[in-house]
Amino acid sequence: MTRHLFLRATLALFLSLGAGSLSLAPACGNELEQPDQTLALSEVNGGRLLFKTNQPGRFLPAPTLKTDVRISVTGLIARATVSQEFLNPSLEKDAWAEGIYVFPLPDTAAVDHLRMKIGKRIIEGQIKEKAEAKKVYEQAKQEGKRASLVEQDRPNIFTTSVANIGPGERITVEIEYQETIRYDQGAFSLRFPMVVGPRYIPGTPVVMEDQPPGNGWSLDTDRVPDASRITPPVAHPSNGPINPVSLDIDLAPGFSPGTIESPYHDILTIAEPDGRRHITLRADRVPADRDFVLTWKPAAGQAPTLSVFREQRDDAQYAFLMAMPPAGQDRPFTPVARETIFVIDTSGSMSGTSIEQAKAALLLALNRLTAQDRFNVIQFNSVTHVLFSQAQPVTPQTLRKALHYVDNLKANGGTEILPALKMALKGSAPATHLRQVIFLTDGQVSNEDELFEILRTQLGTSRLFTIGIGSAPNSHFMRKAAEFGRGTFTHIGSTSEVQAQMDAIFRKLERPALTDLHIEGLDGQIEMFPPRIPDLYEGEPVVVVLKGPALPETVTIQGMIGSAPWTASITLKDSEHREGLSVYWARQKIAALMDQQRYGQDEAATKQVVLDVALAHHLVSKYSSLVAVDVTPVRPADKLLQLHAIKTNLPDGQDYQAIFGLPQTATSGQLQILLGLAVLLAAWLMWSLRGRIV
Repeated sequence: MTRHLFLRATLALFLSLGAGSLSLAPACGNELEQPDQTLALSEVNGGRLLFKTNQPGRFLPAPTLKTDVRISVTGLIARATVSQEFLNPSLEKDAWAEGIYVFPLPDTAAVDHLRMKIGKRIIEGQIKEKAEAKKVYEQAKQEGKRASLVEQDRPNIFTTSVANIGPGERITVEIEYQETIRYDQGAFSLRFPMVVGPRYIPGTPVVMEDQPPGNGWSLDTDRVPDASRITPPVAHPSNGPINPVSLDIDLAPGFSPGTIESPYHDILTIAEPDGRRHITLRADRVPADRDFVLTWKPAAGQAPTLSVFREQRDDAQYAFLMAMPPAGQDRPFTPVARETIFVIDTSGSMSGTSIEQAKAALLLALNRLTAQDRFNVIQFNSVTHVLFSQAQPVTPQTLRKALHYVDNLKANGGTEILPALKMALKGSAPATHLRQVIFLTDGQVSNEDELFEILRTQLGTSRLFTIGIGSAPNSHFMRKAAEFGRGTFTHIGSTSEVQAQMDAIFRKLERPALTDLHIEGLDGQIEMFPPRIPDLYEGEPVVVVLKGPALPETVTIQGMIGSAPWTASITLKDSEHREGLSVYWARQKIAALMDQQRYGQDEAATKQVVLDVALAHHLVSKYSSLVAVDVTPVRPADKLLQLHAIKTNLPDGQDYQAIFGLPQTATSGQLQILLGLAVLLAAWLMWSLRGRIV
């Protein structure tokens, strides 16, 4: 590393500290003289994004963002269009802007289209290898052309960049994605995440010579090398909510729905003559500060037992299968003795309503234990605490101690989940007991791959069940952790849901899983995803997608429910045609390839196969991005371009001070900045002195 690099890193740290919550990162300088367009803080009403100028006490209005979401649900397929409108509110002729917005999407979403709209003109995005797409965008930006870029930073975190937004100009970036509807416990559900929650960033700050830093509040670290890209600046709640969202859903479930509910937002539902339902938010717009969830249940007697769809695309056939195993109430079961390890997140990001939801869920779970069970309680924040040195039998004394312990839990500190996960997986249950680990957390961590590796190597005979807490949990981590842990993921978004959701998860914990699942009747030319069907629990369907030059007329699913065999035959011939199955198959294949990489497969080989699939199906992935470029330069070459990192809301119910305040913080970002600054300054001084001596 050169002295120049040290100086550049040090200056970057000073900018991070100096800009504070303003998050200004100029691309070509910061010489703004526009007294007619600036504001004093006393002139600001409500939530506004402001950026510093060279005039003391005066601020420039930053680009604003509003989002319109349209989702069409047909059976089990959801097709969504997300329109992000970037507005440069300044009317100063030289105030050209670049907007950077980090936002979430469902981690199973297949993003396959991008359009940039300027007035009535539409520029279609092209899928390219990620580095090439970035190069095309940067070149267009330098040439003064309008351009937009959509990149995947994590499976559920994306970044939109929009270059050369003119004064007073609006540019709309339209993203399309597809996903499948979830079915569990007799209900269908659709989730649209709206905000990236502040994540805990472990590790030592580093400067990557081959990777330009992002615009987040955290530095990159040796354990989270992309930290600066997944930590968008967060607006203080006292300034009011920002980033308004409208939402419009066309629901055609294929049956008459009995109930339609949105647990976290008020909605309006209008029945259409053809049986569809038109659903909108009751308010015209809502702030992007919590996940939107829509659930619907079939009318009595219309619950699906089997769904089969097919699609022909080019020279390949695709099929989507969903089969429902028999419900538990129709068959007797013998209670199994369990060793249950409860792990509860008490970090600062859980402060507020989240810790109350988690405690209520844990207290309910403890009271469901029986005399034949064993248990322990682990809490973690910056450090890990364990209630008992090892799992204990359920007695009045041990249960009383555990209830008192949980009652007194408080949220503060960092989210050091790794030691807690290791502690939970440590040891083994007696041969007479089934070992289950229940993790209650918002999952706001950034080192997911590190945690998945622990599950791969240390899970043993345990089963991991994750319970997502709060208004905007990290659903990707929670879902994949449960998948790798051969358990299930449940979300509790409000205290009113604790009883119902815990009842549902305990039905799964107390009843045998559907195991050893496999499909008979497939030849070697057919690719199936997931390649290995995971264990399933009560209320969960078997879901697979197939691709081949020709598909069989009939397949058979076989498995075991406890010690009893289970089988179901499925006829593929003459099944209903449905578009989009090829996109779903491609997304599932990419996910399976990325899982193989986590399990040690060569990254270069994986990258090439992922790229081949992503480019063929026009999909955004870890290695591919969508880019759109206008042909005509609009910004004069001698005019500066200001880069603005669009702020996000704090997820509803979280405590800003508990997360970003010192010393109590759920993230190590600010502390890392201070420590990193001290280290880099010291190193710079040493290099300077060395240079003088030489």
